[in-house]
Amino acid sequence: MEKTLTRCRMIESSIIKQYRKEIWRPFVKALNEYKMIEEGDNIAVCISGGKDSMLLAKCMQEILRHGKMEFGLHFLVMDPGYHPDNRKLIEENAALMEIPVKICESDIFDVVVDVDQSPCYLCARMRRGFLYAHAKELGCNKIALGHHFDDAIETVLMSVLYGGQFNTMMPKLHSTNFPGMELIRPLYFVKEEAILAWKETNNLRFLQCACRFTERIAREKALEEEVHSSKRQEMKELIARLRQINPNIEKNIFKSAANVNLDACLGYVKDGKRHNFLEEY
Repeated sequence: MEKTLTRCRMIESSIIKQYRKEIWRPFVKALNEYKMIEEGDNIAVCISGGKDSMLLAKCMQEILRHGKMEFGLHFLVMDPGYHPDNRKLIEENAALMEIPVKICESDIFDVVVDVDQSPCYLCARMRRGFLYAHAKELGCNKIALGHHFDDAIETVLMSVLYGGQFNTMMPKLHSTNFPGMELIRPLYFVKEEAILAWKETNNLRFLQCACRFTERIAREKALEEEVHSSKRQEMKELIARLRQINPNIEKNIFKSAANVNLDACLGYVKDGKRHNFLEEY
C-alpha cells in the first residue's frame, strides 16, 4: 500500500514541478483566463480512461488542494460497453492515481457499432448527453473534459477543410439541452506532446481507443501500413507536415480563432442567424 501511495505522490509532484511549465502553468492559465471555475461550483470530471482525461483528473485534484477556491469535484467514468480488459485498466489506473471514480453503465457501443453514417459523431453526442444527465443527478453545474491545445487547432482545420466553415473548440460553453449546465476544457492550453511526455516519465499506460468502430476499421485495413482511424488523425499528420515549413503553424492556427476579422469575411453566423457582408457594405 505504501508503494502505491508513494507512486501517486510522484505522479502528482511531476505535474507541479517537472512539468510545471508545460502542464501546470498552462492549466492554471486556462482556468484563470476563461474563468472556468467559480466559488461553490460542483464539477464532474469526465474520464474516458485515456491520458488526457486522467491527467485532467489529477490537475483538478491538485487545484482543489492548493487553489484558493472551494468547489465540489466528482469523477465520472461512462462505460459505453468496454471490453472487460479496458474496463479493468481504467479501474487500475484510477486506484493507482487515487482518483475516486464513479462508473456508470451504458450500451452506447451496441447502439452505434452497426451505424454506417457518422458513427463517431453519434457516439460522441450520446456519450456527452449521458454524462450531462449523470452530472446533473450529482448536483453538478459543470462538466470538465480533457480536450487539449491540439484538439482545438485540429478542430479548426477539420471545420475549414471538411465542413466549409470556421469553427473552433471553445474553452467553455453553455449546454443547450441541459439548462444551467456548463462545459469546461481546463487543458485548453496544454499541448499533447507534454501530456505524452508526462505519461512516459511516470511509466503510465492508459486506454488508447476502445471504440468498436475503430477496431473494425483496423481489422478491415490490417494489410495496409497505416490505419487512418479518423479525420482528426489526418489533421495531426497534416499539422506535422506544415510544422516542417513553419514552426509557428500551431500557434498561428490557434491565434486565428481569436483574431477573426469580420471586415474581411464574406459572412458569419451569430445567434443562429446568418449574416452577409453586403448587409453593411
